[in-house]
Amino acid sequence: MPSSCPAPDGAELVRELLAINEELSRLKDLDAILDRILTESRRIAGADAGTIYLVEDGRLRFGYVHNDTFIRQGDVTKDIYADFTLPIDGTSIVGHVAATGQPLDIANAYAMPADSPVAFNPSFDRKTGYHTTSMLTLPVKTSQGTVSGVIQLINAKDDAGRAVPFPQDARVVLPLLANAASVAIERAIMTRELILRMMQMAELRDPSETGAHVTRVGAYSAEIYHKYALMQGIGEHERKKTKDLIRVAAMLHDVGKVGISDKILKKPARLEPEEFAVMQMHTVFGTRLFQNSTSELDAMSGSIALNHHEKWNGTGYPGRLADLAAAQGPGQPKAGAEIPLEARIVALADVFDALGSRRSYKPPWPDEKILDLLHTERGAHFDPDVVDAFLDIFDVIAAIRDKYAEDQPGPDAGTGTDAGTGS
Repeated sequence: MPSSCPAPDGAELVRELLAINEELSRLKDLDAILDRILTESRRIAGADAGTIYLVEDGRLRFGYVHNDTFIRQGDVTKDIYADFTLPIDGTSIVGHVAATGQPLDIANAYAMPADSPVAFNPSFDRKTGYHTTSMLTLPVKTSQGTVSGVIQLINAKDDAGRAVPFPQDARVVLPLLANAASVAIERAIMTRELILRMMQMAELRDPSETGAHVTRVGAYSAEIYHKYALMQGIGEHERKKTKDLIRVAAMLHDVGKVGISDKILKKPARLEPEEFAVMQMHTVFGTRLFQNSTSELDAMSGSIALNHHEKWNGTGYPGRLADLAAAQGPGQPKAGAEIPLEARIVALADVFDALGSRRSYKPPWPDEKILDLLHTERGAHFDPDVVDAFLDIFDVIAAIRDKYAEDQPGPDAGTGTDAGTGS
C-alpha cells in the first residue's frame, strides 16, 4: 500500500471524493459501507490498520476493523464481529475525539507529550505483539454537526513499510471523507432498522422470527458467501457486491409468514401434513412481495424468499412454479445448481440458527449435534460446497451468534482497546 495519495489539487480532490461517495451510495448494508470507508481511508492515508466506532445509546460501539498485519486482505475473520463499547469521554483516544468532535493526530503513541489531553492504552500491543506508532483519529459528523462515529487509523507506512506520521494530504482529505461517510452510514442504519421493523410484523405472527434471528441469518449468509466466493475464485468486485446484497436480502427470507394464519404459526407442536402444506406457501407469499421490481436487492430477496426451503437433492419446496400469482401448492422438484446460490446459502444459515435456538417445542441443540447433522446432510439437504465454506469459518459463525444473541447487551470494554488497532 502506498504511503499516501499524491497531493491533489482542488479539482482532483473533488473528483476523488465524488467517486467514493458514488460508490458508497450503491451499497446497501452497513457492514459493507463501513468496510468501504475503511478501505478508502486507509488507501488515502497508507495506513496499516483502522477501526470504525458508531455512537449508540450514548456510547461508542465497535463497528468494523482492518489490520493488514493480522488479517490478510479479503479473508473472512471473526474480529469484525467483536462486540464492545467505550464511553464517550477522555478515558480513551476515540472517546476523547467523540466527546470533543475534534480530530487527533498522534505521530508516536509511545512518545505523547505530557500535556496531551488523553493517554494511549498499550494493552492491545502487549497482548498481540503489534506496535502502534502513528494514529489519526477523526470524528464522523452528521449534517447537523452531531458526532455519529469515529474513524481511527493506525500506522501510516512509507514506501519501505516503516510506520511514519500521517502525511499532510491525508490530514486534509480524510475529514472530508469522514463527513461524506456519515450520510452513507445514516442511510444504511435506516435501511437495517426498516427491515427489522418489517420483521417485527412477522414476529407478531411467528415468535421465532425475532430481530436477532434475522440479523444472525443475514450475517451468517454474508460470511458463508464470502468464504464460498474465495474458495470458488470469484473476483473481488463480484464478491463484495453480492455479499452486500445477500446480507440484507437474507434478513427477509421468511417475510412471507405474514400471510400464514396464527393457528399454524403459533402451534407449539409439530404441524400436521395439511398444516405443513399451508406453511409451505410462505415461500410463495414472500416472493410475491418482490415481484415486478428492477432492483437487484428486491430480485435477490424474492429469490431467497422463494427458494430457501429447497434441498440440494430435490426434496424441498415449493419446487418449480410456472405462475407464482396462481400457485396454490408445490410444483416439480428443484435440485442442485437449479436452486439459486443465495438460497442454498440461506437454507444452511437458517437451519443452523433454528436448530441452535430455543423454541416452544424444543431446547437448543448443542453445536456438536448440529455439526453432525450438517455433515450428514452435506449433498442431501445442503450444497456440499456451501457446507464446506460454513465449516471452514465456524469460528466466525460462533462470533456472529455471540454478538447478536437474543436480548444480550454487548460487553463493556471500559477503557480497553479495540479489537485490532488502537484505543
